[in-house]
Amino acid sequence: MKQIRDRQSGLTLIELVVAMVVIAVATSTIILLVSDVTRRSADPMVQEQADAIAQSYVEEILLRPFCDPNDFASAVDCPTLCVSSGCTSCSGNTTNGVTMETRSTYDDICDYDGLTNTGAVDQNNNLIAGLEAYSVTVNVLDDATVSLNGLTGNAGQALLVNVAVSHPALPDTVRLSGFRANY
Repeated sequence: MKQIRDRQSGLTLIELVVAMVVIAVATSTIILLVSDVTRRSADPMVQEQADAIAQSYVEEILLRPFCDPNDFASAVDCPTLCVSSGCTSCSGNTTNGVTMETRSTYDDICDYDGLTNTGAVDQNNNLIAGLEAYSVTVNVLDDATVSLNGLTGNAGQALLVNVAVSHPALPDTVRLSGFRANY
């Protein structure tokens, strides 16, 4: 009778070395991807916080009266008597380059023009803990470049509020704008 030889199964040394190299390359690639994701995991949080800061500043500003309440006898007078650029027809925040008010006493949109905060602050100018690295700048436009569906800034009909928020970890500044009509 013929003797049947048992076949031995297994890997050769070369196959074993090749498998180990493939596994090592795959593992190192996965580790690099995970470390990159971990390193960048704070960026979305910083971006979202910058967006929230910009939104809160724009909302605060747009909730203020269009015209300075000190310049008109009543709020009803503002839309009819404000016939030039919104901020130049009002007293604004500065006189001869000297700031007349602080943020806690701002009473109209134009008062915010030129506002710069290092660190996000609340309406009473108190620094908000944890947001010290953010910088906020506000620009209020009331000239011929402002146009909102036929309403223009240089006729005292509309204002454009631009808020820019930056942070050292963000590659770009977050910019948010909002219009306010004189109604």
